Amino acid sequence: MRALDDIVVLDLSRVLAGPWATQTLADLGATVIKVEKPGDGDDTRGWGPPFLSDPETGARADAAYFLAANRGKRSITVDMATPEGQDIIRALARQADVVVENYKLGGLRKYGLDHESLTALNPRLVYCSITGFGQTGPYAPRAGYDFLIQGMGGMMSVTGERDDLPGGGPQKAGVAIADVATGQYAAIAILAALLQRQRSGRGQHIDLALLDVQVFNMANQALSYLVSGQAPVRIGNGHAAVVPYQSFPTSDGFVIIAVGNDGQFARLAGVLGAPEWVTDPRFVDNAARVANRTALVPLIEARTRQWTIDSLITALGEVAVPCGPINTLDRVFADPQVQARGLRVEVPHGGQGTVPGVASPLRLADSPVAYDRGPPLLGEHTDEVLESLLGLDDAARQGLRARGVI
Repeated sequence: MRALDDIVVLDLSRVLAGPWATQTLADLGATVIKVEKPGDGDDTRGWGPPFLSDPETGARADAAYFLAANRGKRSITVDMATPEGQDIIRALARQADVVVENYKLGGLRKYGLDHESLTALNPRLVYCSITGFGQTGPYAPRAGYDFLIQGMGGMMSVTGERDDLPGGGPQKAGVAIADVATGQYAAIAILAALLQRQRSGRGQHIDLALLDVQVFNMANQALSYLVSGQAPVRIGNGHAAVVPYQSFPTSDGFVIIAVGNDGQFARLAGVLGAPEWVTDPRFVDNAARVANRTALVPLIEARTRQWTIDSLITALGEVAVPCGPINTLDRVFADPQVQARGLRVEVPHGGQGTVPGVASPLRLADSPVAYDRGPPLLGEHTDEVLESLLGLDDAARQGLRARGVI
């Protein structure tokens, strides 16, 4: 038994934040019915390269981007701009436990697929709306994209090298972190709403905004500003409140040294042959080290340059000072710890063999994640879903197909 194997999710979302949430629910066992536009499908099917290729014909197939956020789902094609398509989605919503959508504010109202319309049909429905800026406020009607949100929400103000150094200036994260985090919070909120429904018998409307998530995820940086009144700035790979906690050069590349307390600093100083740092008033505790960052970091750099990556990681590991490499993804998936945890998985893909995936970090002993269903081909399950859930026979389905509805 899997945790959500009695839950049906109607997925009206596309691109990343919404699909990331529904993929998480699918990993936990939910039946996720992904509704896509006939002919084109989710935009990310074409967001490449890289693309899969058909093993028999060599023809271009779905983009890796789509594969990353859509395993475990059933794909149906429905044109929601048509009255018949709207009727199909409403009929599915009557039987669903959850709807996830990420249209612009009011975008589904004209189709009668908004929260008010669907919950009138199914009061137990948990309806999750994901937008750039939320359902309220002056920016609510705007479209919101991850890059934009990283800038507006403060992430880029603290990410990147200092402005006065070569390469300085604002940088976005290398992953669409606002989208991914919003998808994670959406899954959490949906699970909470389902639990509450067990008590009340009624669903809820979840209003999730990328900007809200990004501001919340500024975490200690946000509180540093709220407490001090001083906006944090970019400091490259350094840490605003902990020193030394950054990358350092060696003779053959860079390592990360993450000193979290004074004991670790003392052991670092010993390995680097500078025990006098421990009693130096400038470095005696973390607050002093933060205040004297510009004095300490060059001293450490001068010592780490005398080591290789492997020798320094080994030496610091022997005295329990956190230290590690900066891996490219080929090294990530070759790492023995990553392999031991089974973080690369193979999942089935539409009768075309298997495709690689990244394992969910969710590890529930009594309801384990299973990877028995991979990312779907476009419309792969349309007939199955319309027959099994709505009772539409072959003639009815063929008629809908002839009219371009599915």
